Amino acid sequence: MSIYYSGTLTRSSGIVSAIGKELKRINLKGVKRVTVTFDPFAADVKSTREFLFLLSVPRVTQSNPNCLLKTEVVCNRQQPKIKFSLIESAQEHLKVKDIQFLSSNLNTLELLQLCNKYLSVLAPEEEAKLSAVTKPAAKAFKKKDRR
Repeated sequence: MSIYYSGTLTRSSGIVSAIGKELKRINLKGVKRVTVTFDPFAADVKSTREFLFLLSVPRVTQSNPNCLLKTEVVCNRQQPKIKFSLIESAQEHLKVKDIQFLSSNLNTLELLQLCNKYLSVLAPEEEAKLSAVTKPAAKAFKKKDRR
């Protein structure tokens, strides 16, 4: 009697690969300002600091160059929190001004997943880019105008 195999054939690439995958999906076009508040002496602040570092990566900052990233370091033992202030079109869509994550019990991967779930979908639709007109297409267009 044999036991049926249940599981995956390959192993997971790990937490670093999952963080990289989520980081590629981040889009901050619907965000006006990000404020990260934490107490550096608290025990559960490591994931918030890592998330702050990942938000300052050039790939993420290029998704919205107008987005301000502000860090508030406090010393009053409050929970770490991340506050995203939304642009006007996203505010009208969600009917809220900002989104706030209390990040004390979340790891870095969960913070990135929440960011993708709630913020990346708020990015405004991009306009269709005009393609370059080739010479044969331009000649065909000119011939139509002559007729």
